[in-house]
Amino acid sequence: MDRVTADYTGMMATVINSLLLQSSLEKLLVPTRILSAIKMDTVCEPYIKRRAIRHIEKNRVVIFAAGTGNPFFTTDTAAALRASEMKCDVIFKATKVDGIYDSDPIKNKKAKKFKFISYDEVIKKNLKIMDTSSISLARENKIAIIVFSLFEKDSLLNAINGNGNFTLINE
Repeated sequence: MDRVTADYTGMMATVINSLLLQSSLEKLLVPTRILSAIKMDTVCEPYIKRRAIRHIEKNRVVIFAAGTGNPFFTTDTAAALRASEMKCDVIFKATKVDGIYDSDPIKNKKAKKFKFISYDEVIKKNLKIMDTSSISLARENKIAIIVFSLFEKDSLLNAINGNGNFTLINE
């Protein structure tokens, strides 16, 4: 598969994940809207900044799907872009592991975990948790990044409350 097709396939996968997340949140009676960078009017709304802001003003959870809608841009960069546009304070990055390590903790059992790390250190040490563009965009807009495990029970809730296992990226 060529890169452009692969990127569009990935964007479509984020829409599927967004629909699953929306369904889960709505079962908890949390009003939720999905805004997609790719036009899909039958399953979600198109991304329009003012529409996103209006949903947030109405206390709805807004899920941003389909990245930037353009190939060659990662979903991490899209997350940093949307967080910048919405003037967010933090990005929550769910991964296979419970934070950022100096090497792959799955391959290296002696890998050292960082509880806190600066944007510049992530870039300088070439830690592959997110692409450089997304880290730089978050740094420029002073958006903290919390990296936590997708597989630990209540990990997002714990990270939101400042508890549990995670790494905080900031200045």
